[in-house]
Amino acid sequence: MSINRPQDNSDLNLEQIMNDLDNKALYDARSHLHSLYPTEIALLLRSLPIDYRYQLWDIMAPEAMGQTLVALQGEVRVGLIERTAAKDLVIAASQLEPRDMADLVADFPNDVREKILKNEGDSRLEAALSYDGHTAAGLMNLDALTIRADVTVDAVLRYLRAQGKMPANMDSLIVVDRSNKYQGMVAIATILTSDVHVVIATIMDNVAEAIPENMPVSEVAAIFEYRDMLSAAVVNEQGEVTGRIALETVLDVVREEAERAVLSSAGLDEEHDLFSPVLVSARRRAVWLGVNLFTAFLASWVIGLFEATIDQIVALAVLMPVVASMGGIAGSQTLTLVIRGLALHQIAPSNAMSFLFKELAVGAVNGVVWSVVVAMIAAYWFSNTPLGVMLGAAMVINLSCAALAGVLIPLFLHKRGIDPALAGGVLLTTVTDVIGFMSFLGLATIFLLA
Repeated sequence: MSINRPQDNSDLNLEQIMNDLDNKALYDARSHLHSLYPTEIALLLRSLPIDYRYQLWDIMAPEAMGQTLVALQGEVRVGLIERTAAKDLVIAASQLEPRDMADLVADFPNDVREKILKNEGDSRLEAALSYDGHTAAGLMNLDALTIRADVTVDAVLRYLRAQGKMPANMDSLIVVDRSNKYQGMVAIATILTSDVHVVIATIMDNVAEAIPENMPVSEVAAIFEYRDMLSAAVVNEQGEVTGRIALETVLDVVREEAERAVLSSAGLDEEHDLFSPVLVSARRRAVWLGVNLFTAFLASWVIGLFEATIDQIVALAVLMPVVASMGGIAGSQTLTLVIRGLALHQIAPSNAMSFLFKELAVGAVNGVVWSVVVAMIAAYWFSNTPLGVMLGAAMVINLSCAALAGVLIPLFLHKRGIDPALAGGVLLTTVTDVIGFMSFLGLATIFLLA
């Protein structure tokens, strides 16, 4: 039996739900929802126009709302919460684990949040609400199972049976001392395959390091990637175990970071609703359109400085976009590498200069190669060899400067605490356009009109 690709299923779900809602077949729509996972329902809700989205949400059972809201973010989640009755929000939150509950109720109205805290009476939930969501503490599950190093495998097995059920995605148990200080990890598979009389201290992994509560989520993701970890213990400043992080949670972080990077490059953010009102979307995008308009006028001003030159050699106007475009592409390639390197902690002050020199060399090599190509084309096209030479020289200058800007701009923005993915592209385009136009027109003014 073949398995449909996720995108195929998503398309089918979207089409079927919209048809059900159009035909007022609410029973069929509700039945279809029951066959989907919460993450699939969340994707469906994000993909539906607002009127369809609210119709679908209104027929969902409160017990199914919790996990679906956890899988949603930003405007879509907030909009659905505002539409949901307080009693249904309480029911939805009550179905969740403390970490997911804390993530969700942070967006609830104050009165509903207080009611949930009062009903749950769980100190773990209050603790989870106090954690910074951008750190390891904000990612961790509070259902960590801990054991002591001086007990036997038999005692651990009896302890696990007494729990009734295991927390989801738990592959290891955390070993602690009498003060709940972290000692190491022991895989459940190792426990199941060891002799019942073996002491945990002899089979535990005391090399596995715990993750501090205040570690940024980007570093947590990097550690999981580099060490091929499935789970890790989280400890406070005293070394006491406060929770665990599973690979599933880290994968969510990686996905969200990827979405953020893509949207940031266009001046958007991950909380943006695909079907938000027209005026809301227009207002957000207007900011970056305004910034781009300013940079476009700056480039036009540079061109205006050489108006007399362009009037005498019309071919310059035809060839100007070639220099700017090639510089923009070359700079974007370098910019992308630097942003990725910063995100993965591959670029640091210690190796930034080496990378800069390497990119300058790449820019120079590509500049020379392509300058020969465009010089020959321009010289043949306009029967003007000096014009082709000026175009080729401008290409070398712009590609080299593009490489320089592609490295320095994101490093500068990163140091200033500004997201390079958000502002780097606009600044880079300005640099490559201005330098490209100025070098080409400037060289033509000096050597062709002298």
